[in-house]
Amino acid sequence: MSGKNVIAIVLNAHIPFARKSGANFSFEEIPFFATVSETLLPLLEMFDRLEADKVPFRLGLAVSPVLCHMLTDSLLVNHYLDYVDRQIAFGAEEIKRTKSEPALNNLAKYYYDNAIEKRILFTERYEKNIPGVLSHYQKKGRLELLVSPATNCFLPFYIDRREVIRAQIETALAAYKKKFNKKPAGFWLPELGYHHRLSPYIRNYGFRYTVIDTHCALLANPPPIYGSFFPLKTSNNVILFVKDFYAYRDVMDREKGLPVEGDFRDFFNDAADDMPLENIKLFLGEDGTRLSTGYKYYSIGGEDKPRTFYDPALAAEKAEKYADVFLERRVTALNLAGELMQKNIDGTPVSLCVWNMDFFGRFWHEGPLFLENIFRLGCAKKEIQFMTPLEYIDSQDESLFQTIKPEYSSSGFNGYAESWLDASNDGYYRHIFRASERMAELAERFRNETGIKERALNQAAREILLALSCDWQRLISTQNNTSLPKWKNYAESALESHLKNFTTIYEALGSSYLSTRFLTDIERRNNIFPDINYGVFRRKR
Repeated sequence: MSGKNVIAIVLNAHIPFARKSGANFSFEEIPFFATVSETLLPLLEMFDRLEADKVPFRLGLAVSPVLCHMLTDSLLVNHYLDYVDRQIAFGAEEIKRTKSEPALNNLAKYYYDNAIEKRILFTERYEKNIPGVLSHYQKKGRLELLVSPATNCFLPFYIDRREVIRAQIETALAAYKKKFNKKPAGFWLPELGYHHRLSPYIRNYGFRYTVIDTHCALLANPPPIYGSFFPLKTSNNVILFVKDFYAYRDVMDREKGLPVEGDFRDFFNDAADDMPLENIKLFLGEDGTRLSTGYKYYSIGGEDKPRTFYDPALAAEKAEKYADVFLERRVTALNLAGELMQKNIDGTPVSLCVWNMDFFGRFWHEGPLFLENIFRLGCAKKEIQFMTPLEYIDSQDESLFQTIKPEYSSSGFNGYAESWLDASNDGYYRHIFRASERMAELAERFRNETGIKERALNQAAREILLALSCDWQRLISTQNNTSLPKWKNYAESALESHLKNFTTIYEALGSSYLSTRFLTDIERRNNIFPDINYGVFRRKR
């Protein structure tokens, strides 16, 4: 057992499923492109640098099956490369346009060089196989990859629909094992949505631990003696890591979080927003919509600081400074927790830092630098060390973990389920519930099908899994203040399309007439989980 306090960082890596057949990319695919260029590739570069410098970094990463599929889908990979090529071409024109404005010209060169570098990294260094690189670092013990349900399903809503929960977990496990060839120890709950009746599923599928939100533990029965600084467990021995609320707030608070520093890059201002249409022809959607170029020229600014052109070097200095501030806060909190624990048990306090992965880079441009500095500066602090969740569990006496019954909760708006269930989106659930019941019925009625019927049943399972994603309800919800109308419309269209596709297959199987053309079309369009077996929806006794 280590005498040092522990910091465990876990990032949730997920993007809503977006895929449009055809030669050109669509606006809903751009978050995926930005996540690759501005989050995943910078993180992989960070791993490489830290490994080369022998910095003992550790990181937990909950990579969703949806994101894993998108990263290896040939159509999306080609769309991504097309997008980057357009960024390069746009950058070349911007360098010419801004040659009389030195500050702006330097930024145009900065983004142009970045686009070229990202293309080379993706195609040559990482050979278009980001999951393979993640697997490499997991084998080296630097990363721990957690598994999450197949399509980011908010599981508490389906607690009385066992076939849904089982299908989500079994499909995810099959995809994980195929990609990473290893059995995962950690189970990530989408949106940290916890219900005490989920614990048997987590245990029965062989997972050792999961992560819960802070108030899920603090409102538990009985309350945790050591707050969020020591793991807990359920009555059936599922270990519960508790999110460090203050670590989360230090980064994510919109008013007082570290990323609101005025010198950091402004995510919300893109070059396409203000430029004449003739200058952004490469980034116009089919309907004339302005698409994000990724060229963002301004800093955030603030009330006492006017907005200026973004200065990458100055922002990098601030990222290092705030990494040190963040670590000092964690050390102070861990030392206090350690003093309390030493009076009672021989355990080591842990600060579990939980964030969404795409915040680091895609939204907070300096985020990957912040993380890198956390590891570099942290390794010099004698009182702390970094561990993955599984490493930490193995270093402790599990009998010391307090047994509790956690409170129902999530990480969404107000801490429960308002982000996924309100008056703006509740009407969809009766259709989703009915469709999932029908899928279980199909799995029972058609037990050993082959040929076109098997294809149709497998596609029906894909459509249901995609409809079960809580991404759509979040984008539709009126609580989602950052959602633009086009994203709400896209989410409604996607959800309705998956339900319609399923219903068409269901009715076709009932009438014994299947359109091969229709089936082939949606198989190509929604091609996730190519090895799925519709039997995962079968009701098990």
